[in-house]
Amino acid sequence: MRVVDAEVEVLIVGGGPVGLTARALLERWGVRVLLVERHRELSPFPRSRLVNVRSMEIFRRLGLAARIRAAGFAPEYGRVRFRDTLYDRDFASAAMVGVAAPVPESPEFGVLTSQDRLEPILLAAPGAPVRFGVELVDVAEDPDRVVATLVDHGRDAELRVRARYLLGADGANSTVRRAVGIGTTGPGALGPFTTVVFDADLRWCAEQPAGVYLTAHGTLAPLYPEGGWAWFGPTPATAEPVDWAEVVARALGPAADVRVEVLRVQPWVMNAFVAERFRHGRILPAGDAAHALPIFGGLGMNTGLADVHNLCWKLAGVLHGWADPVLVESYQTERLPVAHRTLGQAVANTRLLVEVQNRRRERLDAGAAPTDGVELPWTEQYFAQLGLVLGVGYRSGAVCSDGDAPPEPSDADTNYVPSAEPGRRMPHVWLADGRSTLDAVGECFTLLTPDPIRWEQRAAPAAPLRIETLPDEHRELCGIDADGAVLVRPDGHVAARWRDGPANGTTVGDTLAALTGR
Repeated sequence: MRVVDAEVEVLIVGGGPVGLTARALLERWGVRVLLVERHRELSPFPRSRLVNVRSMEIFRRLGLAARIRAAGFAPEYGRVRFRDTLYDRDFASAAMVGVAAPVPESPEFGVLTSQDRLEPILLAAPGAPVRFGVELVDVAEDPDRVVATLVDHGRDAELRVRARYLLGADGANSTVRRAVGIGTTGPGALGPFTTVVFDADLRWCAEQPAGVYLTAHGTLAPLYPEGGWAWFGPTPATAEPVDWAEVVARALGPAADVRVEVLRVQPWVMNAFVAERFRHGRILPAGDAAHALPIFGGLGMNTGLADVHNLCWKLAGVLHGWADPVLVESYQTERLPVAHRTLGQAVANTRLLVEVQNRRRERLDAGAAPTDGVELPWTEQYFAQLGLVLGVGYRSGAVCSDGDAPPEPSDADTNYVPSAEPGRRMPHVWLADGRSTLDAVGECFTLLTPDPIRWEQRAAPAAPLRIETLPDEHRELCGIDADGAVLVRPDGHVAARWRDGPANGTTVGDTLAALTGR
C-alpha cells in the first residue's frame, strides 16, 4: 500500500448534507478543504425529508435554494395528517409552519425533499474535492495542526492529511468523536426502527396531499413528486422473518386494495443524544456526530446545517488571519445549548407520537370503531417550530451584549418574535433595492444603519465589513434610532447593536476586534 501525503486548511470527514454544506460554505470563504466519505457513493436511501426555513436561508446565500425547491414537493404537501390507516379519513391535519406556505418572518420557506435528492445538488455546488471510499482510521494533534490517517480503499493507498482543523460530520456513530474520546449524554437508543421503501398505486392520495401520514400502524410518506413511498415505524418484535409487504399493507388499510412492491428495507436505531462537548482542540464534531435527534419534527439534519453555518465563518476568520483561534471556542458555547433544547423537543415529539399510535392500535385490535377513542399525537404547537428554527439566541464572546441579552427559551417555546437583540438572528426585512437583510450578510460582517455615511467615517474595521442602508421604517423593529446601527455576523446573527451611536468614542473596529479576539 502506497502512502500519499496532503495538506489542507480544513479536513471534513463525512459526505452527508452537513459535510457537503460545510464544504460549500468554506469554499465561499476561500478556505482550502478536502472532504472524505467512507462510502463509495452518495446514499441512495431517502433518510431526512425536510429542509426547514432556516436551512433554506442558508442555501439561498449559497445560490442553491431554487434548485432544492425544484426537486421537492409543492407547498401543499407541507402538512401532516393523522389516520387509522392511509385510506381512512383524517382525525386531524396540521400544517408544517414555514413549509406549507411562506411566512412573513423569512424571505424563504421550507421544502419537503428527500435526502437523496438534496445531496447531489450539494455535491454539484462549486467546492473542494470530494473523495469517496476514503475512511478515517486515526487522528492525532500537533500544537498547530491535525494529522489524519485515512485509507483510500479505491486506490489501495494510505493518505496522511495535515490540516489546521478537522470537522467531523460522520454521523451518529462518528469515528471522529470516538477517536478523540468525546462521550455523549441523553436517552441514547430509543429502540430499533425500520424504513421500507415501496411502490404502490396511491395516486388518490394527491387529492389530500401531505408530507407525512401518521397512522395507527406506522408512518407513511411520499418520497418524490413523481412517485415512490416509504413506511417507517418500530421494528416488530418477532423472531420470525417479517413480511414487510404485509406490514405496509396493514398501514395502507384493506380498502386501499393495491399491490405493494417492496424495493428496499433499512433497519436502523433511533438515537437521542448530545455530545459532551463540541470541540477537542482543533477537532470539531457537527451534525449527527454532535447530536443525534429523533426524526419526528424534522429537526436533526437542519440542526446540523445550523452547526456548520455557525462554525465555518469562524474557521475562515482564523485561517485568513482576521480572527484569533479563541473565536472557534464560541462554536461549542453557542451550539451546545441549542442541541440540548432541540433534543428535548424531538424526544418529547417522538415519545408522544409512538405512545398515541400504540394506544390507538391496541383499541383497533380490540374492536374499537374508527371514531371511538380518537386521541391526537400533538398539541396545537406540536409543529409550530419557528421558535426553535428562527428564534435561536447566542451568548458568547462572539456577541457584544447591549444589556438586552436574548432570554433563555424553554423546550416548549415554539413561538418566534423577531428581534435585533445581540445574539439573535437578524430579522428579515426588505431593503430599498428589494433584497432581504439576510441577503446583505454572509461574506463578511455587515453594518445596517439608517446613516451609512456617518458610520463609514468611524468604521476602521478590524475584520471584513460592509455597510448597508437600513430603511427608516425598520428602525423600531431593530431597536435603534436614526443614528443607530446593527452589526451582523456572517451567519446572520446580530453581533452588536448601537441604539444611538457608539459610546465613549469607540469605533466599529474596536467592537470587531473584541468579537474576533484580535
